[in-house]
Amino acid sequence: MNGDFLSLISSNPFSGLTVGEKCPELLEATTVFAFHFSEGVVMAGDHRATAGNVVFSDRTEKIIELDNHSLIAIAGSPAVAFEMARTLQTTFEFYRRSQLQVLSLAAKVRALSRLLRENLPATLQGVGAVAPLFAGREPGDGHPGIYYYDPLGAQFEAAGYAASGSGSGSIRSVLHYLTKWGNPRPQQMDRGDAINLSNRLLLTAAEFDTATGGVDPSRGVFATIRLLTRDGIQTVSEKEQIGAWRKGDGND
Repeated sequence: MNGDFLSLISSNPFSGLTVGEKCPELLEATTVFAFHFSEGVVMAGDHRATAGNVVFSDRTEKIIELDNHSLIAIAGSPAVAFEMARTLQTTFEFYRRSQLQVLSLAAKVRALSRLLRENLPATLQGVGAVAPLFAGREPGDGHPGIYYYDPLGAQFEAAGYAASGSGSGSIRSVLHYLTKWGNPRPQQMDRGDAINLSNRLLLTAAEFDTATGGVDPSRGVFATIRLLTRDGIQTVSEKEQIGAWRKGDGND
């Protein structure tokens, strides 16, 4: 399976380019983030994909469920990132069926790191860089963890939050402030407050980054939000996001 993925990368139509050579404008997906809240982990993202200064899509789904215990958030080249996600889904399911047990969290974290390293040729050519986020937990009572990566495959565990993509700077700044001085702090927030914060973070990022978008509560357009808790993975519906947004406005 990894060989198939390498074949995909080697057949890249831009593979003849040398490092540093200018490429055509390529599709990029931004912005995604994750943070701990009182019940587990929130992972969220906007819906925008861009090609240079062109908005290619405002309906891109960037938060992907890999199995019952793990999520990935993509930032960077969607073509490569989606293929990585499909590869991980197949790998995790194959292991579960063949070994009659779920792959450990540490092994899942390393599996994504390995795919990023295998993508190194495309990353160096500037045509397929991916900087994903990963959230997972051990089956049973395992506490969810958040992991972030650089495009070369280095992995890091986040103490409280992580963000990736062009709007990530603003989001990290707000989460840093709230983690130190917020009342409540993100890790103390209930489900509704965490959902509301997710949309506000994306709106804040969009104020300073034109590549972040696809979220407009005034028009009923909200983020993609998934929760990883002890009960598994839950997708937050648009209806629930509307309720959380209205409640948040009423408390302001």
